[in-house]
This record gives sequence, C-alpha cells and structure tokens, in this order.
Amino acid sequence: MTSHYSSPTASYGTRINGLAIASLVCGVAGVLALSVVFGPLAMVLGVVALRQRSADEGLGFAKAGVFLGAVDLLSYVVLLTAAAFHGDFVSYLGS
Repeated sequence: MTSHYSSPTASYGTRINGLAIASLVCGVAGVLALSVVFGPLAMVLGVVALRQRSADEGLGFAKAGVFLGAVDLLSYVVLLTAAAFHGDFVSYLGS
C-alpha cells in the first residue's frame, strides 16, 4: 500500500516584518552596548513596523523592540544623571 501524503514544504510560511526584526536586534544591542545609539533606533523601527501592520507578522518583535529601546534610553538617562551627581562613571564600573 502506498502513501499519498508528502512532507509539508516551507513555501507557504509566514513572513516576518524585517523592520520588526531590526527593531528587536537594535533593542538587544542597545541593552548590551551603545544604548544612546541603538535605543532610539529600536524605538523608531518598532513604531514604523507597528504602523505597517499588513499581512506580515512580527507584532511581538516590534513591541519588544520598542520596549527594549525605551529601557535603553531610560538606563542611559539614569547613568547620565548618576554621573552628573557623582562626577564620573568609574565608581559604577567597579574600578
């Protein structure tokens, strides 16, 4: 007896919005380093991806990118404020 079933192909997969992915990547990069650069970029890319909400998927990626971008900027402001009150970042880096 032969089987008429074939394995599924990936040709009908969902497409994820590239801006949403870029937003998430910039948000993660901003958490790790250069929050002042990648934070705003993640937020802008995420908002643009959320406004594009077409057939492309990636709503969660875009929301996460916006959130991480906001965390990046908030952490930068907190560190900048702490440095203004204490004079330098050396005490916060453990050196």
